[in-house]
Amino acid sequence: MEKIVVDVAFEGGYGASIDILPGCVAVASSFKEVRKNMEAAVAMHLSSMREDGDPIPDAFSGEYELVYKLDTPALPATYDGILTKAAIARLSGINEKRLWLYATGLKKPRPAQREKIIRALRGLGQELINVAL
Repeated sequence: MEKIVVDVAFEGGYGASIDILPGCVAVASSFKEVRKNMEAAVAMHLSSMREDGDPIPDAFSGEYELVYKLDTPALPATYDGILTKAAIARLSGINEKRLWLYATGLKKPRPAQREKIIRALRGLGQELINVAL
C-alpha cells in the first residue's frame, strides 16, 4: 500500500495539501475535519483528472493511505484541550513558553526541537496503546 504524505499547516485553522497532487487542498477548523475533507478532496480531484484525461500520479494507481505530516504549530493545536502545553513541555523537555511561541508561529523550532516534540507525542501514544484492558 502506497503512503501519500499530506502536509498540514495550522494558522488559526487547518490547511492540507499533497505535493504530488497539485491543486488538491482541504481546509477545516479541526484536524479530524481536515482529514475527512482531504479524503473527499482527493477522491474528487482524481475523478476530475480521470474525466479530463489528465495523467494520474503512479502513487494513486493502486491502494493508498493518506498519512498526515503536521507543521510545528499544528502539533500542539491538534491536541489543545486534550494535552496542555505544560503536559507537552513535561513530555518533551521543552520550555512551555517556547512551545507557545512554536504553536503561534512566532518562532520556528530547530529540527531537533521539532523532533523532540514528535518523539514525546509518539512516546505517549505508544504508552497509551500498551495500556491493558
